[in-house]
Amino acid sequence: MCKLQRKMTSRRRSREFALQGIYSWLLTGYDISHIFSDMVSHLREMEDFKEADIEWFNVLIYGVLQNHDNLIKKILPYLDRPLKSISPIEHAILLIGSFELIEHLEIPYKVSINESVELAKSFGGTDGFKFINGVLDKLANSVRNTEIK
Repeated sequence: MCKLQRKMTSRRRSREFALQGIYSWLLTGYDISHIFSDMVSHLREMEDFKEADIEWFNVLIYGVLQNHDNLIKKILPYLDRPLKSISPIEHAILLIGSFELIEHLEIPYKVSINESVELAKSFGGTDGFKFINGVLDKLANSVRNTEIK
């Protein structure tokens, strides 16, 4: 139980660090190679990075940035406002959640949504978690229909 609990905590830390990297990328518009060489290296130097699941951090950063356009196409139909009006934090959280839902079927959809909601509660606006939950729930109904039934 303790080992499983620690693993979940390390995955959550990975998501938090990935969120920081993706957020920076959204704000700066730097190309992916700059994000990997400079920003990701800066995150790795942070003291509490050792608590993260480094492999999962890499999967999230590389996966989200390399699949950005496809992820946006998948979530756009479920947004109730223009993408440009979404805060960069919520945008980054939606990218992480949608990446997990679409590309990592081994993670139960409820876990992916819950982890995204927790990120939004910690880092997003007051009611941002409700928006994140609604969008990812609709996406899950589309891409994980069999699992949900």
